Amino acid sequence: MSEQKDQDSYEFRAPKELLKAQSLANLLDYSVRIPIINFHIGLDSLIGLIPGVGDGLMMLLSLRIIWLARKMNVPKPLISVMLRNTVIDFALGLIPIVGDIADMVFKANIRNVRIMEKYWVSQNKDAIDAMSAKKLQQWEEQQEKLDSHTDG
Repeated sequence: MSEQKDQDSYEFRAPKELLKAQSLANLLDYSVRIPIINFHIGLDSLIGLIPGVGDGLMMLLSLRIIWLARKMNVPKPLISVMLRNTVIDFALGLIPIVGDIADMVFKANIRNVRIMEKYWVSQNKDAIDAMSAKKLQQWEEQQEKLDSHTDG
């Protein structure tokens, strides 16, 4: 009986590497909202304004996301795409003014995390579908209970 309860309380979650990558990418690409125009930039765009050093430092942080993807066993072809995104982001940042603006739009870190997310979902689709079905069933049961209380 307690084993069944443990299985019922089990929550299927994304791996810690993916969660860390999401958090880092949000910090680097979306953490600062520009008022009035409601556009988000991150530390990558701000620190990247420091000539040479800023772009290099941000590239190292971008490489951490790729390292997390490797820990998740993301296939090499996808890692190659992620590396390409990081190199493009770095190269854009080296171009004065125009590159800084392009860097604000390209958001390589978010692109790379999306690759990780899609890979993880493709590998865990059955478990995700099962959890979703279970959550839907629980919600429907709650709605039935609420309906029975309001009907009486």
